[in-house]
Amino acid sequence: MKIYIEGARPKTLIASLSPVLIGGVIAYDQGRFPIGIFIACVCFALAVQIGTNFANDYIDFLKGTDTSERMGPRRLVQAGLVTPNKMRKVTFGVFAVAGLIGIYLMMVGGWQIGVLSLLAILFGYLYTGGPYPLGYLGLGDLFVLTFFGPVATSGVVYLMTKEISPIAILAGFPPGLLSTAILVINNLRDYESDKRANKKSLPVRFGMGFGKWEFAFCILLGILTPCILFGITGKHPWSLTSVATLGIGIPLVRNVFNDTDPKRLAPLFPKVGKLLTLYTLLFVIGWSL
Repeated sequence: MKIYIEGARPKTLIASLSPVLIGGVIAYDQGRFPIGIFIACVCFALAVQIGTNFANDYIDFLKGTDTSERMGPRRLVQAGLVTPNKMRKVTFGVFAVAGLIGIYLMMVGGWQIGVLSLLAILFGYLYTGGPYPLGYLGLGDLFVLTFFGPVATSGVVYLMTKEISPIAILAGFPPGLLSTAILVINNLRDYESDKRANKKSLPVRFGMGFGKWEFAFCILLGILTPCILFGITGKHPWSLTSVATLGIGIPLVRNVFNDTDPKRLAPLFPKVGKLLTLYTLLFVIGWSL
């Protein structure tokens, strides 16, 4: 069990929890917070991300992307801790759990929620799997931004309030952008190995410079979005405390631009996850006051 917990990459799971928590506090502010639906949303989001992480572990090994030279957290299959066949079964088992929860959410929210749930699971597998894997085509960033951002937050609010909330859509961009920043650091770190494996992430397609500017854009725009929200609503001024995370974000951006060796970017990976965690806590607490 410890091995599979490691493979689930718990330090990155804030990426799936953040939009659900933000969507939940927005629904709570509107006077609706059915706890059962909220818990189901949390479990669905976690299952999709964990299933995606397991699929990456399994498929990247088969494609030869994960080698002994790989940097970052160890992969279970590449390290010989889990056989490819067992990881494949576990991957589809986790996605099956997500599918069952998705059926419940569809019963609550209608066929539209069912479609979004199916797409989230499908894209989670297709991130590295299938004939046209998103991560190998440079489309993984769009998937993370969309489904770990506005789709998740607005979906949670719709399930809990039965209303489509433009505020929830806008509030979903920070977790989506900051989660994309986590992916960008991963892609910058793995630039050399991805290039050898023909994994065309955006840094591989357009160069390290593009990846660094993408990282800066995701960090800065994500953290500053609460200012836009406050300008539109004129409410929840305490949510602006989340903007204070610029004190962490700007040094991260500076480090990314100063380091020319991709290998030196590896220590920044967990720091971006901590930034997303702190942003989420400050925003959720501030919005609820």
